[in-house]
Amino acid sequence: MLHDSPLAGHPGQEKTLKLVKWDFHWSRMTQFIKDYVTSCQQCSRNKNINHKKSGILKPLLIPNGPWICISMDFITQLPLYNSFDSILVIVNRFSKMAVFIPTMSSITSLDLAHLFIKNIFSKHGLPSRI
Repeated sequence: MLHDSPLAGHPGQEKTLKLVKWDFHWSRMTQFIKDYVTSCQQCSRNKNINHKKSGILKPLLIPNGPWICISMDFITQLPLYNSFDSILVIVNRFSKMAVFIPTMSSITSLDLAHLFIKNIFSKHGLPSRI
């Protein structure tokens, strides 16, 4: 096809359609060319992606010591095991030490506070940033 020709240079959908229209015509030609160019593996590997650029990444500040700043998140939708279907993950941002606490996805804020007091506050004190 004209799209794959070394002289054509793998043009986009509109230019390929324009080149093909010079010599050919068949029903659903536009859709065929659109599908063909979209599925071209060489184009998908080598052409620039035309989407909005990502924002500038800014690194998080390194805390002054352990357990001053922590990050928390849940791993959910796990298979049920001993009545737990989620894991609360708490990471010390200074040392990268992680604590994994089994829990339920239906945990309340009060239950979360109790888990935090039992597993983090009682062992490491109160962090200044979460």
